[in-house]
Amino acid sequence: MVSADLLSRARAGDGEAFRELAESHRRELQVHCYRMLGSLADAEDAVQETMLAAWRGLSGFAEERASLRTWLYTIATNRCLNARRAASRRPVREWDMSRFESPLPTPRDEPVWLQPFPDALLEGAADQPLGPEARYEQTEAISLAFVTALQLLPRRQVAVLILRDVLGFHASDVAGMLEVTVESVNSALKRARASLKRRERSVAGHESPPAAGSPAEDAIVATFARAWESADVDALVALLTDDVFIAMPPEPFGYEGRELVARYCARQLGAGRRFDLVPARANGQPAFGAYLRGPDGVRHATGFYVLTLAGGRICGITRFEASVLPWFGLPRSLPSR
Repeated sequence: MVSADLLSRARAGDGEAFRELAESHRRELQVHCYRMLGSLADAEDAVQETMLAAWRGLSGFAEERASLRTWLYTIATNRCLNARRAASRRPVREWDMSRFESPLPTPRDEPVWLQPFPDALLEGAADQPLGPEARYEQTEAISLAFVTALQLLPRRQVAVLILRDVLGFHASDVAGMLEVTVESVNSALKRARASLKRRERSVAGHESPPAAGSPAEDAIVATFARAWESADVDALVALLTDDVFIAMPPEPFGYEGRELVARYCARQLGAGRRFDLVPARANGQPAFGAYLRGPDGVRHATGFYVLTLAGGRICGITRFEASVLPWFGLPRSLPSR
């Protein structure tokens, strides 16, 4: 229940009162916008726009019709829908495949705007109460695989699936938030679930990942780091599933299958190139900042890798550009040792 005094003061123009009302929801709204947009930068913009719109429209908030949290989610969701509509109108970038050495990457329907989400920003957001109809664990609903799948759905289906199955809002609530009928919500949800199920079938047979921070997860992560830093391609390949895929946003392709991934790793680690890996966590998954050792001993950032685990093996590696490192508190370079 919103404090009547705080609400009255905020409506009278008290910015501190508004911040006290709305800021407690900022972190969960950021996660929500990230799920919808797949981009941390775009999510931050959407949250800023949401807070500004809420501040300007506070006089129109009626607590008897919806809670403040629901009202903020309504604004945020519609901001994200607008952002996705605008993004769909951008010109498609042409990629020059001739710049790639053998093996050529595998074309795949991957969201080129995908960015990783720091686990540090999940603190507090995952503790928010979910509605009774939520179907996903919060850790599963922030994984790279899940967020990637969301980006491939039509924008209305994304909104409905997140609001219903991730956050657990009732169908009638979602209908009001999107200004559509309950029948429209149920139809969009049915189609979204079917699309996700088809995508899940494509990776059927994978074991569940070990629990975050568990000895099983720590063991495979440590083995990967040792193999990468020592340029032991055979040890790396032994960690991979047969259908492993390396994605490389913002490029809409990667390398699929153990053989092609092995050749990619061999090229990265060949010619005497040596790396140091600094551990991090993104999307509830183990990750590393990768630093190439220079001739002067200084180590320069070359990328950010997020691992997707299946049992005791790696079924996916997503390589992001080094520009994301500051989000994880990682520097662009490391001094010589």
